[in-house]
Amino acid sequence: MKVTIIGANGQLGRDVCDAFTQNGDEIVGLTHADLELSSAESVDTALAAANPQMIVNTAAMHHVDQCQTDPVAALMVNAMGARNVAEWARRADIPVMYISTDYIFDGKKGLPYVETDAASPLNAYGISKLAGEHFTTATTGKHFVVRVSAIYGRQPCRAKGGLNFVELMLKLAQERTEVRVVDEEFVSPTPTVQIAEQVVALTHSKRYGVYHATTEGQCSWYEFAREIFDCTGAKVRLERARASEFPAKVPRPSYSVLENRALKAAQMNVYTHWREALHGYLAGRAQAQPAFSSAI
Repeated sequence: MKVTIIGANGQLGRDVCDAFTQNGDEIVGLTHADLELSSAESVDTALAAANPQMIVNTAAMHHVDQCQTDPVAALMVNAMGARNVAEWARRADIPVMYISTDYIFDGKKGLPYVETDAASPLNAYGISKLAGEHFTTATTGKHFVVRVSAIYGRQPCRAKGGLNFVELMLKLAQERTEVRVVDEEFVSPTPTVQIAEQVVALTHSKRYGVYHATTEGQCSWYEFAREIFDCTGAKVRLERARASEFPAKVPRPSYSVLENRALKAAQMNVYTHWREALHGYLAGRAQAQPAFSSAI
């Protein structure tokens, strides 16, 4: 299958490209240099040249603070961009996948969110991504909406200064004797390699719909940091912190754990427990340490 990945040089996009290649698919990777999502003309031109049989849109304006400062820009990229891609896919009669986020929920449920739970985003980023979901599902029946959460991967994350949470914790462990991490916010940390594997499985299934796609289990950011330090033998004191110690400029959900109910119902869930996923990431990191060092 010929697949076009939009956002191919991103933290998730790079692993999605690799996963499709390993599966034997032909890929055409597009980056911001190749198209402007907010421009229907730019999207039409780039996708016509790529001539795909499937589109995976991993690109987004995902810096939460910047989205809050410039919500119009966030809507143009995350919502109208999704519409432009879905509209081209509809005309070409091919499937499209839109990567969404746990931030469409407000975190007040206190239990893992399933695909049918009502969305209630707290910030401009979540609003723009929810709008992108609606544009995608309303524009074409051949759609996948895949919600992910707390992702980390080998490719540097530009929105976070090149460091995902794991890399940030390991960096701080080298620089400090004590690290304080919030113990009141809960997630299911998910490596991009597992998301990429799930993306490939879904696209070849033609089981269209909305899916939650995260690792099993849940943890606070403190618990995640504890596991990172324990696995790597980091010599640093880790202390629990209250969320109030790190006041955020933008409201975020304190509980954004997702349950992969639709994937499990279709017997397509590829995810392991978050601890096992982290151990795999750290093992790969250790084997490719020079590459990680140069990337960061």
